[in-house]
Amino acid sequence: MLRTILCDLLGIKYPIFQGGMAWVATGELAAAVSQAGGLGIIGAGNAPPEVVKNEIRKVRKLTDKPFGVNIYYMSPFVEELIELMVEEKVPVITTGAGNPGKHLSRLKKSGTKVFPVVSSVALAKRLAKQGVDGFIAEGLECGGHVGEITTMALVPQIVDATELPVIAAGGIYDGRGLVASLALGACGVQVGTRFICATECQVHPNYKKAILQAKDRDTVLTGLPGHQVRVLKNKLTKEFDELVKRGAGLEELDKLGAGKLRLAAMEGDIEQGSVMAGQVASMVSQIQPAAEIIEEIIQKANEVLIDLRKFGDRLV
Repeated sequence: MLRTILCDLLGIKYPIFQGGMAWVATGELAAAVSQAGGLGIIGAGNAPPEVVKNEIRKVRKLTDKPFGVNIYYMSPFVEELIELMVEEKVPVITTGAGNPGKHLSRLKKSGTKVFPVVSSVALAKRLAKQGVDGFIAEGLECGGHVGEITTMALVPQIVDATELPVIAAGGIYDGRGLVASLALGACGVQVGTRFICATECQVHPNYKKAILQAKDRDTVLTGLPGHQVRVLKNKLTKEFDELVKRGAGLEELDKLGAGKLRLAAMEGDIEQGSVMAGQVASMVSQIQPAAEIIEEIIQKANEVLIDLRKFGDRLV
């Protein structure tokens, strides 16, 4: 069985996080991933506390395994959500788009482990000093908001900059990505796009269909540098491109993008909605249970490790 220090730290069977995708990662998906041995994560996004609390309750009805919640630090409900995390004693939170430093003391007292998403060495070093438990080093291959460095370049730099556990994210689809991440020094991976097509994912069927039909060059970056988002090409991305060419500012672009992820994920409008997906979208070929996805990742990883050992033996 493939096991790393991440498994012992969090009490999970496999070193696999499910991405905390807003409007996509609900309690049903998180529970299925956790029950299958990974770490399922609820995507809080901009949802109010009562909505997130309901998703937490769903998870706890469906599994007794550890799970997490992703806190988006640009949410207007951040303070209330942190109160909820403490109240509910959520085992793990991942964070993005902000610094969780001021909340770390309270979260740690409640037993919560904190793993911020980072896209630079400088940010990782700063957060390490503040007392986080580990990092999700996310490369620009990922879906949604992206940084400027690829996963393969970013992960070893974060690993070398800190002694804390590092989880690789961005461009991870199967066991090959898991083994490659371990070779780079990570102790686990975060998988997002593939889990969109998990049976238990409650996203609109049109969103899943768009992922299944994606080709290798169908994702694009929209927005201005430093604020870019990776999505599948559609009418909305063309509108973004036109605005950027006309010299539109961040405020105008944000106005165009407001509510568009929900439009795609919940209402199924995959032309005017924001279909966030990573560059591995073209590799997703079927809708299958989360447990099957995890077992396939682990099985492939073990096969790759065996092949590598054989290759190493031939070199001796």
